[in-house]
Amino acid sequence: MPNSPLLRRLQAFFTPSTLDRYLTAQLIPPFLVALSVVMAALLLERLLVLFNLLAAGNNHLGVFVELLTTLLPHYLGLAIPAALCVGVFSIIRRMSQNEEIDAITSSGVSLVRITRPYILLGALLSFTTFLLYGFVQPHARYDFRATFYTASHTGWAPRLQSNMFASPSSTLTIVADNVTQGGSDLHDVFIRDTSDHQERDITAKHGHIRLASDSSAVEIDLEDGTILTDTGKGVPTLTTFNHATRLLTRANHIAPFRERGEDERELTSLELVSRLIHQDPSISRPHMRSEVHFRLARSLTIPFIPALAAALAIMRKRQRNSAGLVLAFIIMVGFDHMLQFGHSMVATKKASLLIIWGPALVFVVMSSVLLLYKSGTFQTLKARWSSKRNTSVQNTGAQNSQKALP
Repeated sequence: MPNSPLLRRLQAFFTPSTLDRYLTAQLIPPFLVALSVVMAALLLERLLVLFNLLAAGNNHLGVFVELLTTLLPHYLGLAIPAALCVGVFSIIRRMSQNEEIDAITSSGVSLVRITRPYILLGALLSFTTFLLYGFVQPHARYDFRATFYTASHTGWAPRLQSNMFASPSSTLTIVADNVTQGGSDLHDVFIRDTSDHQERDITAKHGHIRLASDSSAVEIDLEDGTILTDTGKGVPTLTTFNHATRLLTRANHIAPFRERGEDERELTSLELVSRLIHQDPSISRPHMRSEVHFRLARSLTIPFIPALAAALAIMRKRQRNSAGLVLAFIIMVGFDHMLQFGHSMVATKKASLLIIWGPALVFVVMSSVLLLYKSGTFQTLKARWSSKRNTSVQNTGAQNSQKALP
């Protein structure tokens, strides 16, 4: 077959060698550690907001877990490029300090060849983030907004204070000597309930206000108390209890959350392309077009992050300190901000798509040139060109000498 050599070369290119397996195995631990650290740092601020929501609205832990789950795809898309950069940089820097890079390159393997498995891994992560940006994040963004809307509008969120009366309804009054945990934990509780044409006076040592598991009502769990019931028709009755649950109020009826798709960031990439083709007027066309190109630009530049990290990780001999990692982060953060700025300009100012793809092209070219420079490719090409030029000059001189002979 005429194409069999090409197929063999492609098969050899994608078949991992011993060096590829070694480099990949070295990358996995720092990549996972960096991914965990970056995810924790990105989620920390939002976690505080979610905790405040739980404390203010008396929501149960399931709401917090659901909100946290819907945030993971968004921050995972930000953490993967950063973790890839840190992982590749740390491995190449360690190999450079231990002179492993020198040993490998002395056997005829270039720095570009060393970086190849990381670039291929970056291509795999590029496809993963494309699916993440284009299909998972839109649904997760809508789910977060819907859950947050429900959590912030459901239930009675009392601002109870010590020794102050509160009335969840016209027939219910509650007071406690000591209130903690933002109004949810009560000590020495007194409740007067005048519903059903009778009076119930309830005292308890401890009470805890919570939202019912089905979010249909706000309840209070009481411990170690008594209930004095007066129907007005006889002698009041006294009941003691170890644990009791009382209904404070039904959850307020709220309008259902809107349908998904009013924001271009809630649409998948296929839905955006479909609306652009059919000229759907529900969302501004520049906003949808900008969102599509923004997602593509972020995904397609990820394979070049290992090239940038590897180039900046190579150190000169006897050099111990280097700002390579700091420089890599400055470049990546600046590039991300430029992409976001271009995304905003294309969406709101109807600017050219070059504002998005220009920084992406600069990042790709800069990363590639840096890697080729650190690998000595330019010096090799220059030496070959000089050698060919000298050979050409010598051949020309020899020919002229032969012509000059009688």
